[in-house]
Amino acid sequence: MAGQTAPFARFEWMIAWRYLRAKRAEGGVSIMTWISLVGITLAVAALIITLAVRAGFRAEFVDTILGANAHVTVYNSITVNDAGQTSRVMEGYEDKAEAIRAIAGVTRVAPLIKGQVMANNRSANTGAQVFGISLADLKTIPRIASGEKAQGDIERFNDGVAIGIGIANSLGLGIGDKIKLISPNGTKTAFGISPRVNVYEVTYIFSVGRYDIDGIRIYMPFIEAQSFFNREGVADELEVMVEEPEKVDDLTLDLLRAGGDRAILWTWRDASGSFLRALTVEDNVMFVLMTVLVLIASMNIISGLVMLVKNKGRDIGILRTMGLSEGSVLRVFFICGAMTGLIGTIFGVILGCLFALYFDPILAFVSGASGGEVWDASVRGIYVLPAKLQLNDVLSAVGLSLGLSFIVTIFPARRAARMNPVEALRYE
Repeated sequence: MAGQTAPFARFEWMIAWRYLRAKRAEGGVSIMTWISLVGITLAVAALIITLAVRAGFRAEFVDTILGANAHVTVYNSITVNDAGQTSRVMEGYEDKAEAIRAIAGVTRVAPLIKGQVMANNRSANTGAQVFGISLADLKTIPRIASGEKAQGDIERFNDGVAIGIGIANSLGLGIGDKIKLISPNGTKTAFGISPRVNVYEVTYIFSVGRYDIDGIRIYMPFIEAQSFFNREGVADELEVMVEEPEKVDDLTLDLLRAGGDRAILWTWRDASGSFLRALTVEDNVMFVLMTVLVLIASMNIISGLVMLVKNKGRDIGILRTMGLSEGSVLRVFFICGAMTGLIGTIFGVILGCLFALYFDPILAFVSGASGGEVWDASVRGIYVLPAKLQLNDVLSAVGLSLGLSFIVTIFPARRAARMNPVEALRYE
């Protein structure tokens, strides 16, 4: 009997397939079906591309932070001497560095000297931040020691200074050229403090992938930096790298104990936390907007099915009088809508994944066709906009598309199932 028919029986699929491929003259809605199919395909592809670019940007941004900056900076609180002068230099920095190295999870500790200078080459000038560091410690900074665009020999670091590629471009410097560094806090004389001016050879040019770092940072040998900034026998801070930067907060108490009574911590989250939180908000907003886009595309299925139900009213009446149950009729039209959503989702996944995998050449083509740079590093902070395709993002897009497609299909399918066969055949 019809009431005992197994759900989604073979004849239900056959009827649904016949309706899907029916021509308009036969009462079908092939045009609306194609519109729904294309809409869902583009919406799912757009969602996958958006999620991939979002993940790639976040990964690149965080990697440039962790690859060129300390995971934790340990420095001293400010003290005031009898003359009223303030200072936060760190005495006994070697002992404190050894104590921090002994903490489980710490991979590197580097004493640093920091200072602001004016960098000059002929008539070109720019502000710069000098980091005094040893060669051994400099070689352990991933984005500095192994950058793809690095120039020169890092082993010659002690013979001069290492500068960011942004400084090199703005001052017109290359390997072997001389750079003049001017510090306002220079030599003490009988007439006060006179600026200190030194000239150094550029032995290494690095690129970490961050516009704000490459454009202002200069690395100087640690001992030379102590002399240049009047820091003999002391350091300004300790740069600490850990095995798991995401869990750096778990080491807070141990780092404070090893750093001494005046120790203060500044983590990479403190430095970039507001930007990362802004990215999270932006990610959530973009996902909601893309969800609305998929929903709008899925709504086309309703339009197509409503027209299909209207055109197939006579067929529905005949099927019902032949003994087809309401459930069977519902499933027939549910299959019609669900198949549109399923096929559109499959094509959308293929299109979106291909676009994400070949995102770099596509972006380069768009930049060339537009006659300018689509991605401005000075505004966005990083030089490249990568796309990182993740399985979870693809599954989220698939689940969202199929879920919305199946849900919106139920309403016109129920309308078809509840159609009175007598009313459907009255005027035939």
